[in-house]
Amino acid sequence: MSRSSFVLIPFAPDAKNPQLLSLTGVVDRHSSTLTITYDLQGHLDTIVIAAPVKFPTRQDNLWQTTCFEFFVGIPGSDRYWEFNLSPAGHWNVYRFDSYRQGMEEELAFPTLPFQVEFGVERLSLTIAWDLAAIVPANQPLEVAITAVIQAQSGEITYWALTHPGTEADFHRRDSFVLII
Repeated sequence: MSRSSFVLIPFAPDAKNPQLLSLTGVVDRHSSTLTITYDLQGHLDTIVIAAPVKFPTRQDNLWQTTCFEFFVGIPGSDRYWEFNLSPAGHWNVYRFDSYRQGMEEELAFPTLPFQVEFGVERLSLTIAWDLAAIVPANQPLEVAITAVIQAQSGEITYWALTHPGTEADFHRRDSFVLII
């Protein structure tokens, strides 16, 4: 079992956090089951949060508004996966052959259920599922935890464990810093 806590930081050349938010969480891995919990706290009334839907579906372009994301790669391989989770319950998983190349929906996951809990100044999102469809249980993984947060003003901020480049870019493999 591997467990890591995380703190996401917004990408901003001047290090501003205009929404006065904090975004933390925990990643757990037990065999092929990966569990990630995001904990967004602060002035949630200043950001766009899609209302939960009764029947969530696989959707594209979830990153155009508030969306929780993570990336999973195999050490020594260019291949990686991008997971997108909307607070509304919508989701998608994409497979890439290499850096931003060969993007395809990952059909190994016909559904991707997760739980979202809303509070006045807190939103918690937890996903737990079996990765066996894409990687063996004993395979080490490189993971990047990220989020896109849209302010009510329309401004978008990009949150990650680290921002190694001069622009926000969640696909950079040098940002896949959690090894689990």
